[in-house]
Amino acid sequence: MNRVGLIGAGRQGRRLGKAIRDCGEYKITVVDVDQQAAARLAKEIRAGVGKDWRELASAADIDIIVVCTPPNLHAPICIAAMESGKHVLCEKPLAPNTVEAARIVQAGERHKVRLQCGFNLRFHPGMKQAKKWLDEGLIGTPVFVRCRYGICGSPDYDKDWRANASISGGGELMDQGVHVIDLFRWFLGEFTEVTSLTSTSCWDIAPLEDNVFALLRTEKGQIASLHASWTQWKNLFSFELFGHEGYVIVEGLGGSYGTERAILGKRTTLEPFTEKIIEFRGEDRSWHEEWKELIAAINEKRDPMGAGVDGLEAIKIAHAVYESAEKKRVVNI
Repeated sequence: MNRVGLIGAGRQGRRLGKAIRDCGEYKITVVDVDQQAAARLAKEIRAGVGKDWRELASAADIDIIVVCTPPNLHAPICIAAMESGKHVLCEKPLAPNTVEAARIVQAGERHKVRLQCGFNLRFHPGMKQAKKWLDEGLIGTPVFVRCRYGICGSPDYDKDWRANASISGGGELMDQGVHVIDLFRWFLGEFTEVTSLTSTSCWDIAPLEDNVFALLRTEKGQIASLHASWTQWKNLFSFELFGHEGYVIVEGLGGSYGTERAILGKRTTLEPFTEKIIEFRGEDRSWHEEWKELIAAINEKRDPMGAGVDGLEAIKIAHAVYESAEKKRVVNI
């Protein structure tokens, strides 16, 4: 499983291309509608250059297809690749809507290949540490979780494909918010209802949103609070989970988000508050770990963490968030 087709040579394609190259001697072929961008990335990661994604998706000498295109192209590329027996890593969101996302997942099941959705936040060391503390029972039964995830956006964000609803499927919720939804499901399980608000406060992208606020409830009655923003002028990531016996907090993601830290605190009565704090240094290697997980899943004939079905469920919840904001009421998921 060392022959990789990388479709899309933009920012995410560069991130994953470099991560794949760092992880081993893979034979990589890059394709992009911008041939110069494909050539630049190929030179950087010692890869070949293809002409068309259709040829790459059906090529007999390719084992895995990595999809880093805008979301409106995910379904045709993923389905064609899986129909040709390829395993697939597809960037989030899995698709612009639930219909296309379901078709992708069904194709993976039908052709018995591995499908991973690009939820790299699961592979950040702080998030992995927080999940470990939760699974070890150190904070008891979870009560609520809240997450704030925001960026300032580049100067031309409103001219990017993200501002085109027919391409992106949504605004900030489909960009960063789906990451948060996936983390909520990873930590707390399935959700049954949501109430939400969206706003377009700064960027000229209406009817898409640059801010989304949502409250979700799980099957067990636990509450999750989400705020995702394109108007967070200093990049921010904060994930807080409180249980009956303590709490875990993850702050930062490295780089412009600040030092990544995982914090464990215990519920006390009269004793002084104490916290265990772990700081993670060095470059962001979440995409490296994501890739290693896909390879392990292929070799072990199992679904990867952050599988295609997780991408589908995240979009189902995102669409319920949009429905709640539009109809101004609680929506069942």
